[in-house]
Amino acid sequence: MRIPLFYAMSALLLLSAGPCLAQATQTTAPAPANAADTAPVKEAVFNQEQLDQMLAPIALYPDPLLAQVLMATTYPGEVAEAVTWSKAHPDAKGDDAVKQVANQTWDPSVQALVAFPQVLATLGQDPVWVQRLGDAFLAQPDDVMNGVQRLRRQAQAAGNLQSNQYQNVTVQAPAPAPASAPAPAPASSTSTIIIQPADPQVVYVPTYNPTTTYGTWAYPASPPVYYPPPPAYYPGSALMAGLAFGTGVAIIGSLWGDCDWNDNDIDIDVDRYNNINRNNQITNNKWQHNAVHRDGVPYRDSRSREQYGRQLSGANQRDAYRGDNAQRAQAREKARSSMDRHGIERPATSNREARDQARRAQSDNIAGNRTQSGADRPRTSDRAQNTARNTRENQQPRRDAGQVNQRSQDRSQVRQTAQNRPAASAGSARNNAFAGARSPSQSNVQAARGRASQASAMRPSAARSAGHQISRPSAPARQRGGRR
Repeated sequence: MRIPLFYAMSALLLLSAGPCLAQATQTTAPAPANAADTAPVKEAVFNQEQLDQMLAPIALYPDPLLAQVLMATTYPGEVAEAVTWSKAHPDAKGDDAVKQVANQTWDPSVQALVAFPQVLATLGQDPVWVQRLGDAFLAQPDDVMNGVQRLRRQAQAAGNLQSNQYQNVTVQAPAPAPASAPAPAPASSTSTIIIQPADPQVVYVPTYNPTTTYGTWAYPASPPVYYPPPPAYYPGSALMAGLAFGTGVAIIGSLWGDCDWNDNDIDIDVDRYNNINRNNQITNNKWQHNAVHRDGVPYRDSRSREQYGRQLSGANQRDAYRGDNAQRAQAREKARSSMDRHGIERPATSNREARDQARRAQSDNIAGNRTQSGADRPRTSDRAQNTARNTRENQQPRRDAGQVNQRSQDRSQVRQTAQNRPAASAGSARNNAFAGARSPSQSNVQAARGRASQASAMRPSAARSAGHQISRPSAPARQRGGRR
C-alpha cells in the first residue's frame, strides 16, 4: 500500500517537532500550589497607620499589664462597667480591689484591671478607642504585637525608653536563622523589646505624651491621641518629658497574663490565675477569647463573627459560665416536684412563659372579681328597700337637728311678710300676675313661705312613721302668726 507524499512529509514534521513540543509543555505548566497559598487570608481591618495610632497610648506599658489591657478590650461593654465601678470606689486598688469584684459577671481580664484605677481612668476617656483596640487584637493579633514592638523601638531610639527603678527594659536579639535562609534584616528592626516591672510585686504604670515620646511621628495626618493621666495618681512633680511614673500598685496575683512575642499571643500563669479567680478555674495556659462576655457588641471582621458568633448559640457555654452542673439541675427538679405537690405554679423558665403566666393570672383575677361581684349583688327588691331605708336614715338626723332652726326662720319670714303686705297693697291697684315684678324680695319671701308650709305638712307624717317624737310649736308662737 502506498502512502501519499503529502501524508509522509506531515508525519516526518510531527516526529521532528515532538521533543520541542514536549519541552515547551513542561516549561509552561503551572507549579503546584503550596499549602500556605491555599490557607485563608486574614482580613485586614486596620492598616499600619491606624494600628500605630491606637497602640501609641499603651505600647510602653509593662508586658504583663499590656497583656491584661489587650485581653480586656475585647469586652468593651464590661470595661465600661469596670470604669464606672472604679470611679465609685476611688480608694480600691491592687489585689483587694480584684477580690471586691469577684462576684461581678465580668471576664477575669476585666476584673484584673480594677487593680489599676489609673489605667481604667485612661480607658474610660474614649470607649470607641477601647472597642477598636479590642477588635484589632481579635482580627489582627500579629499586626498588633508587631506594632507594639515597632513603637517601642521608636521610643528607645528617641531616648525615652530605658531601664530605671520602676521597670527593666531588655532588648532580645532575633533567633539565628538557618544557613539556607536569606540574610536577616538589621538587628535594630527585628529585635524584641521586653518591659518588666523592676519589682514583680509592685507595678508602676507609666504615663507619657505619645506625640513626643516616639520622636518624629511617621504619620503627620494621623497623630496619636493623648489621654491626660488622672492627677490623683501622678503628682505634679512626676509629669515631665518622656515617661512619668506615679504611685506603684502592690500586686501578688492580679497580673496573670504576659506577652508571648514569639507566637504573638498571650500566655497565662495558671497558678496565679486560679489563686485570684477562685470561682473560675482554668488549666489552659493560652488565652482564648470568651464570646459570652461580649455583651452583644458586634465583631468588626467577618472571621471573628464566624468564629465567635457560633459560640454565642451554645447554651452549654452559658450554663457552664453561670456555674450550672448536674447537682444544681437535680436540686431544681426536686424543688419543682415539691411545688407541684403543693399546688404551686412553677416559675417561668423563659420570657414567653412568664408572659403567659401573667396573662393567665390577670384573666383569673378578672373572672374572680366578676363572680364575687355577682354573688354580692343584692336583688332588685332588696336594693329598693335598702335605698329607701338609707335615704330615710340619712335624712332623718338632718331633719331632727335643723327642725327648730327651720321653724324659727319660717316664723321670721312670715312676720316680715305681714309687715310688708300693706305697703305692697298701697302701691298697686289690684293683685295680678305681674305684682311680684315690682318687689322681687316679696316674691322670694312668699316662695319661701310656701316651701316652709309644704315641709311642715310633710314633717309630722315622716317623723311619726320613723317613731320619733314630734315637736309642735307653742300656742303663743301660733298666735304671733308663725303658721297659718
